[in-house]
Amino acid sequence: MKGSVRAYFNEAKWLHGEYVPIVEEYMGIALVSYDVPMFTIISFVGMGMIATKKAFDWAVNGPKIVRACSTIIRLMDDMASHKVKQYSVSEKLAYLELNKQLEKVWKDINQEMLRPTAIPMHLLTRVLNFGRTGDFMYKDGEDRFTNVGEAIKDNIASLFINPVPI
Repeated sequence: MKGSVRAYFNEAKWLHGEYVPIVEEYMGIALVSYDVPMFTIISFVGMGMIATKKAFDWAVNGPKIVRACSTIIRLMDDMASHKVKQYSVSEKLAYLELNKQLEKVWKDINQEMLRPTAIPMHLLTRVLNFGRTGDFMYKDGEDRFTNVGEAIKDNIASLFINPVPI
Protein backbone atom coordinates (compact mmCIF):
# COMPACT_ATOMS: atom_id res chain seq x y z
CA MET A 1 0.00 0.00 0.00
CA LYS A 2 2.90 2.37 0.72
CA GLY A 3 4.15 1.82 -2.81
CA SER A 4 0.75 2.80 -4.20
CA VAL A 5 0.67 5.99 -2.20
CA ARG A 6 4.19 6.89 -3.36
CA ALA A 7 3.18 6.23 -6.96
CA TYR A 8 0.04 8.40 -6.63
CA PHE A 9 2.17 11.17 -5.13
CA ASN A 10 4.65 11.02 -8.02
CA GLU A 11 1.84 11.14 -10.56
CA ALA A 12 0.33 14.15 -8.76
CA LYS A 13 3.72 15.94 -8.80
CA TRP A 14 4.01 15.28 -12.54
CA LEU A 15 0.52 16.61 -13.17
CA HIS A 16 0.87 19.76 -11.08
CA GLY A 17 4.39 20.42 -12.34
CA GLU A 18 3.24 19.88 -15.95
CA TYR A 19 6.02 17.32 -16.28
CA VAL A 20 5.79 14.60 -18.92
CA PRO A 21 8.04 11.70 -17.93
CA ILE A 22 9.79 9.46 -20.43
CA VAL A 23 8.09 6.10 -21.00
CA GLU A 24 10.48 4.08 -18.80
CA GLU A 25 10.11 6.51 -15.89
CA TYR A 26 6.34 6.60 -16.32
CA MET A 27 5.93 2.81 -16.48
CA GLY A 28 7.98 2.36 -13.30
CA ILE A 29 5.39 4.42 -11.44
CA ALA A 30 2.27 3.60 -13.48
CA LEU A 31 2.51 -0.15 -12.98
CA VAL A 32 2.48 0.39 -9.22
CA SER A 33 -0.34 2.94 -9.24
CA TYR A 34 -2.67 0.56 -11.06
CA ASP A 35 -2.75 -1.53 -7.87
CA VAL A 36 -3.02 -5.00 -9.42
CA PRO A 37 -0.70 -6.38 -6.69
CA MET A 38 -2.91 -4.89 -3.96
CA PHE A 39 -6.13 -6.11 -5.62
CA THR A 40 -4.56 -9.55 -6.04
CA ILE A 41 -4.03 -9.75 -2.29
CA ILE A 42 -7.52 -8.41 -1.58
CA SER A 43 -9.04 -10.97 -3.94
CA PHE A 44 -7.30 -13.77 -2.04
CA VAL A 45 -8.87 -12.74 1.28
CA GLY A 46 -12.23 -14.38 0.57
CA MET A 47 -10.74 -17.61 -0.76
CA GLY A 48 -10.65 -19.45 2.56
CA MET A 49 -8.00 -22.06 3.28
CA ILE A 50 -6.79 -22.13 -0.32
CA ALA A 51 -5.16 -18.73 0.24
CA THR A 52 -2.31 -19.70 2.52
CA LYS A 53 0.41 -17.50 3.95
CA LYS A 54 2.62 -18.83 1.16
CA ALA A 55 0.14 -17.54 -1.43
CA PHE A 56 0.04 -14.10 0.16
CA ASP A 57 3.84 -13.99 0.36
CA TRP A 58 3.97 -14.97 -3.31
CA ALA A 59 1.58 -12.14 -4.24
CA VAL A 60 3.47 -9.56 -2.18
CA ASN A 61 6.73 -10.38 -3.97
CA GLY A 62 5.41 -9.29 -7.38
CA PRO A 63 5.36 -12.48 -9.43
CA LYS A 64 5.60 -12.36 -13.22
CA ILE A 65 1.88 -12.95 -13.81
CA VAL A 66 0.91 -10.03 -11.54
CA ARG A 67 3.40 -7.72 -13.26
CA ALA A 68 2.12 -8.88 -16.65
CA CYS A 69 -1.52 -8.17 -15.74
CA SER A 70 -0.51 -4.74 -14.43
CA THR A 71 1.21 -4.06 -17.74
CA ILE A 72 -1.81 -5.14 -19.78
CA ILE A 73 -4.21 -2.93 -17.88
CA ARG A 74 -1.85 0.05 -17.79
CA LEU A 75 -0.83 -0.05 -21.45
CA MET A 76 -4.34 -0.68 -22.76
CA ASP A 77 -5.79 2.09 -20.59
CA ASP A 78 -3.10 4.50 -21.75
CA MET A 79 -3.58 3.56 -25.39
CA ALA A 80 -7.30 4.25 -25.03
CA SER A 81 -6.97 7.54 -23.18
CA HIS A 82 -3.56 9.19 -23.82
CA LYS A 83 -1.36 10.38 -26.63
CA VAL A 84 2.22 9.18 -26.95
CA LYS A 85 4.78 12.01 -27.00
CA GLN A 86 8.26 10.48 -27.03
CA TYR A 87 10.99 9.58 -29.50
CA SER A 88 9.43 11.69 -32.29
CA VAL A 89 7.60 8.72 -33.78
CA SER A 90 4.13 8.63 -35.21
CA GLU A 91 1.28 7.59 -32.99
CA LYS A 92 0.73 4.57 -35.22
CA LEU A 93 4.31 3.35 -34.73
CA ALA A 94 4.07 3.97 -30.99
CA TYR A 95 0.91 1.86 -30.78
CA LEU A 96 2.52 -0.91 -32.83
CA GLU A 97 5.35 -1.03 -30.30
CA LEU A 98 2.95 -0.99 -27.35
CA ASN A 99 0.99 -3.84 -28.95
CA LYS A 100 4.24 -5.84 -29.21
CA GLN A 101 4.73 -5.31 -25.48
CA LEU A 102 1.16 -6.46 -24.85
CA GLU A 103 1.73 -9.60 -26.89
CA LYS A 104 4.86 -10.34 -24.85
CA VAL A 105 3.11 -10.00 -21.48
CA TRP A 106 0.19 -12.17 -22.65
CA LYS A 107 2.79 -14.83 -23.46
CA ASP A 108 4.22 -14.37 -19.95
CA ILE A 109 0.74 -14.94 -18.50
CA ASN A 110 0.20 -18.05 -20.61
CA GLN A 111 3.55 -19.39 -19.48
CA GLU A 112 2.71 -18.76 -15.83
CA MET A 113 -0.70 -20.40 -16.18
CA LEU A 114 0.68 -23.50 -17.92
CA ARG A 115 3.76 -24.05 -15.77
CA PRO A 116 3.28 -26.15 -12.64
CA THR A 117 3.40 -23.95 -9.57
CA ALA A 118 2.95 -24.16 -5.82
CA ILE A 119 0.19 -21.55 -6.08
CA PRO A 120 -3.27 -23.11 -6.58
CA MET A 121 -4.86 -22.60 -10.00
CA HIS A 122 -7.90 -20.93 -8.39
CA LEU A 123 -5.63 -18.15 -7.15
CA LEU A 124 -3.75 -17.83 -10.44
CA THR A 125 -7.09 -17.54 -12.22
CA ARG A 126 -7.99 -14.59 -10.02
CA VAL A 127 -4.88 -12.80 -11.26
CA LEU A 128 -5.54 -13.81 -14.87
CA ASN A 129 -9.03 -12.33 -14.60
CA PHE A 130 -7.56 -8.90 -13.81
CA GLY A 131 -5.73 -9.03 -17.14
CA ARG A 132 -8.83 -10.27 -18.95
CA THR A 133 -10.87 -7.46 -17.46
CA GLY A 134 -8.33 -4.86 -18.55
CA ASP A 135 -8.28 -6.34 -22.02
CA PHE A 136 -12.07 -6.11 -22.27
CA MET A 137 -12.35 -2.64 -20.73
CA TYR A 138 -9.78 -1.03 -23.03
CA LYS A 139 -9.94 -3.18 -26.19
CA ASP A 140 -9.79 -1.49 -29.60
CA GLY A 141 -8.66 1.82 -28.11
CA GLU A 142 -11.96 2.38 -26.30
CA ASP A 143 -12.12 3.32 -22.63
CA ARG A 144 -15.18 1.34 -21.54
CA PHE A 145 -14.31 1.87 -17.88
CA THR A 146 -14.73 5.64 -18.05
CA ASN A 147 -17.28 5.73 -20.86
CA VAL A 148 -19.78 2.99 -20.12
CA GLY A 149 -21.55 2.05 -23.32
CA GLU A 150 -23.53 -0.74 -24.92
CA ALA A 151 -20.70 -3.31 -24.71
CA ILE A 152 -20.55 -3.11 -20.92
CA LYS A 153 -24.33 -3.00 -20.57
CA ASP A 154 -24.70 -6.04 -22.83
CA ASN A 155 -22.11 -7.99 -20.86
CA ILE A 156 -23.69 -7.15 -17.52
CA ALA A 157 -27.09 -8.15 -18.88
CA SER A 158 -25.71 -11.47 -20.17
CA LEU A 159 -24.22 -12.23 -16.76
CA PHE A 160 -27.00 -11.15 -14.45
CA ILE A 161 -30.23 -10.58 -16.36
CA ASN A 162 -30.07 -13.18 -19.15
CA PRO A 163 -27.62 -15.80 -17.83
CA VAL A 164 -26.97 -19.01 -19.73
CA PRO A 165 -28.88 -21.81 -17.99
CA ILE A 166 -26.64 -24.52 -16.59
